[in-house]
Amino acid sequence: MTTKARMTRIIGHLNKGIHEREETIAVAFLATLADQNVFLFGPPGTAKSLIARRLSHAFETNGYFEYLMHRFSTPEDVFGPVSITELKRDNFLRKTEGFLPQADFAFLDEIWKSSPAILNTLLTIINEKLFRNGTEVESAPLKALIAASNETPPPGQGLDALYDRFLVRLHVPPMEQKENFERLLNAQPTRAELNLPDGLAIKHAEWEKWCEKMHAVKLSEETRNIIHDIRLSFEEKGEELDVYVSDRRWQKSSILLKAAAFFCNRTETNLVDTLLLRHCLWTTKENCPEVQKIVENAVRNCGFETGISIRGIEDKKNDLEKEINEELFHSEDVYETEKLRGDEYFKCDRRYGNAGYGQKQQKTFYILKSKMKSTDEFHPTDQQGNELAWIKCCFEGQGTCSIEMHRNGENADLSYHSRASLWEEAEPFTPEVLFFKGNKKENVNQRLIGLLQEAVQELAEEIEKITNQIESKLSQFKQELESPFVPKAIRRIALESVENQLRDMKVRRQDCNRLEKLIPKMTATTRARAKKP
Repeated sequence: MTTKARMTRIIGHLNKGIHEREETIAVAFLATLADQNVFLFGPPGTAKSLIARRLSHAFETNGYFEYLMHRFSTPEDVFGPVSITELKRDNFLRKTEGFLPQADFAFLDEIWKSSPAILNTLLTIINEKLFRNGTEVESAPLKALIAASNETPPPGQGLDALYDRFLVRLHVPPMEQKENFERLLNAQPTRAELNLPDGLAIKHAEWEKWCEKMHAVKLSEETRNIIHDIRLSFEEKGEELDVYVSDRRWQKSSILLKAAAFFCNRTETNLVDTLLLRHCLWTTKENCPEVQKIVENAVRNCGFETGISIRGIEDKKNDLEKEINEELFHSEDVYETEKLRGDEYFKCDRRYGNAGYGQKQQKTFYILKSKMKSTDEFHPTDQQGNELAWIKCCFEGQGTCSIEMHRNGENADLSYHSRASLWEEAEPFTPEVLFFKGNKKENVNQRLIGLLQEAVQELAEEIEKITNQIESKLSQFKQELESPFVPKAIRRIALESVENQLRDMKVRRQDCNRLEKLIPKMTATTRARAKKP
């Protein structure tokens, strides 16, 4: 039986008769395997003590200690009474047999209601696995301390250091599903005792050996990227999120991820393992949902590390598309104009004068192209640049210019008493468009076309390489996706991450196909000429 199969079977036995606690039991079990402590957060009557007792049955233990804390709890209740015999000899020594200092597993309910004297001693046992019994120092065999409370530590009570030692924090709410609740109503009380089949329970020597071996597991590049992403999100949200994650907690969290990989028969962590950070980084009931969302989004946005910057690929594609559009296509409408004195003008011919008194005369004048952007009235010029005040022009915002001409032309009296009847509307002028915006340019340098084709092809090959890497890793990842420590619905987040990454790369490949179609085809002869220096 593989280690993974064995862990899966143990978790199955631990869950017998318990509903809606599968993830809680699995993660708490993993934490115990990784030599880490667990905090169960939830109201009374949600099976927290039952879970702690069940976990102890997964191991071959020498002792289990359990105690309900209250404000009158004394060190004697937890660490054992003072030996009267030794006290008569002027030695302060506790009788620790049957108490926490000699227990493999310990469950402390309502832990934050305890006295500072107890909590400070607990901190030493957790940190050093040692118990200072008077002048003697005893080794504490504690594999895991499981604590529970319906509240997180109140601020300003000096409990932050101890709270930080509980790496895994699991929310244990009341049952939510109707069917499970009805099963509970009809069931007999669930027994904490659990008899595992022979050879399934974990021996102490095995556990110690595993604790050494799991440190050899490698944190994958994807895992490190996700951790950096989460840290950045915490920094950005700052006081709003109100989460502080110590360096020690990050290190302990990485041990938990390595343990998850190790007990799934892997030598490297993957995206699924990283989802366990959902249970390591929150601090209060209020920030728990947001922290879990941040972790899930970091995994969802990660994908596989390919060794190539996806952002760099996207920037390269965008720059290439911009260059193609600038070099091969008109970025705006191109009009038929004439260059006069360094500026572009529209040439316009219109007739003016009274047909009743003689033949109308034709006048050629020039309209400054830049006036198209304005709706103000202006006067055109003649070819020499002289303003023709007897002609009024105005663009109407739709590319058409209205024109009014004085009937007397060059001889018009433009004084204030000039009659309006002497002005007449001429046919509006619409500039002729030679090339519309987006039309391909003509006579583009063939060498430039060749270089653009090569650039697009290189980008397509780079994208193809990344796509192949992702598809290859995805096939292996699907085989490794199963983890007894992460529920199927949550594991789906990791799979979505890779599927989204693969889909994005295929979209980028389609973009390359589109860019290839934008570039004019070159004959073999033209291509050979373009490559010549």
